[in-house]
Amino acid sequence: MTAAKKEEYELLVEQAKALVAGESDWIANTANLSALLFNSLNNVNFAGVYRFENGELILGPFQGMPACVHIQMGKGVCGTAAQTEKTQIVPNVHEFQGHIACDSASNSEIVVPIFKDDQLWGVFDFDSTKLDNFDETDKKYLTEIANVIFA
Repeated sequence: MTAAKKEEYELLVEQAKALVAGESDWIANTANLSALLFNSLNNVNFAGVYRFENGELILGPFQGMPACVHIQMGKGVCGTAAQTEKTQIVPNVHEFQGHIACDSASNSEIVVPIFKDDQLWGVFDFDSTKLDNFDETDKKYLTEIANVIFA
C-alpha cells in the first residue's frame, strides 16, 4: 500500500463520516457515499449499492451507467459477495464465472457486504474500466466506509 493511497482513503473515511453524521435515511446516505466514492476513486465507472430484500439484491442509489436492477443471491460478483458475506475482489471480471455485465466497459470489480445489526443489509459495488484496479487497501477502507452507513 502506498502512503498516498492510504492518506487519500483516510480522508475519504472522514468525509464519509461527515456526510452521514446526523442522517438516518439510508437512501440519502448511500446516495451521498456513492457520489463521493464515484468521484474520488481512480478508474471507477460504477459506484453503488444493492440492498438485500426478499431474498435478492435490488439496485439502490448509484453513480455510473444504468445497472442491473435485480441480482439473485450467488449470481455474479454482487450475489457472490452477498451469499458468502465476504468482500469479493475480481481483478478481471471476464474471468469470473457467472459475471453479470451491466456495463461492457467494466474490467475489474470489488463488492463489499454491508451489515446492519450484524445482518446482511446489502452490498457496495465498485466497477473499474482498468484491470486489477482493486486490492486489499481498497477492501480495508471501503469496508470502513460501508460501516458508517448505519453507524
